[in-house]
Amino acid sequence: MQTRHIADVPVHAVGLGGMPMSIEGRPDRERSIATIHAALDAGVTLIDTADAYHLHADEVGHNEELIAEALRTWHGDASSVLVATKGGHLRPGDGSWTLDGRPEYLKQAAQASARRLGVEAIGLYQFHRPDPAVPYEESVGAIAELLDAGTIRLAGISNANPEQIRLAQDILGGRLAAVQNQYSPAFRSSQAELDLCAELGIAFLPWSPLGGIARAGDLGDTFAPFAQVADAHGVSPQQVALAWELAQADVVVPIPGASRPASIQDSVRAADLELTADELGLLDATA
Repeated sequence: MQTRHIADVPVHAVGLGGMPMSIEGRPDRERSIATIHAALDAGVTLIDTADAYHLHADEVGHNEELIAEALRTWHGDASSVLVATKGGHLRPGDGSWTLDGRPEYLKQAAQASARRLGVEAIGLYQFHRPDPAVPYEESVGAIAELLDAGTIRLAGISNANPEQIRLAQDILGGRLAAVQNQYSPAFRSSQAELDLCAELGIAFLPWSPLGGIARAGDLGDTFAPFAQVADAHGVSPQQVALAWELAQADVVVPIPGASRPASIQDSVRAADLELTADELGLLDATA
């Protein structure tokens, strides 16, 4: 099993993104629990969620509660699983997304997330998205306070640019553990952030690493070289995409979303897929 690190915590090289199990088009609770159990049985030790992963206004933290239930009911050792959640992004229930990066809100949100997850300290807590109405250093300062207070064990940021990564690393006193940005064959504009994380030794967690819920299934049709390499190895184009991302740097830990056991089982196998230099060159050149 290929292992990566988030700060000093070892995790399987491929994590699980929980969002598809709680937003529009979500499956029933039974299938979601089965999907999380399948991920854990396959060796996944990083699960990513957020308090904003829900559908209706009155169910904030739906995905966090789902993950907590799955961990409670799993037959294995749940203490080996790092659960990462996020705060600062909101869903009022009308399909829109809003922002709240105020320090007082982030502290309250983290405490509420800890209660829903049933933990004394959140494994990895991430500032979900910069709020233009709040100075970035104030938002990250709240994350630093949560870290100092022991409310969270590791601190991260999401949807950040290089300047914000460096600023967060400074505010956190060198304790920035992870950066979660969008990155996939379809979305490569976070390459600069990935490269900076590799330089600084910070885990880089690509979200929507297969192109997003609506487009993941068509990855091979949209990007023919990924299908070509997949055919050569007898695997799915999705596996190839994740293996390609893993090859970008040893700090990369993709977190593909899933709502079916078979999907995450296929994704996990990307950790053992070795691509040749020629194949990586072909995929790197794919636009």
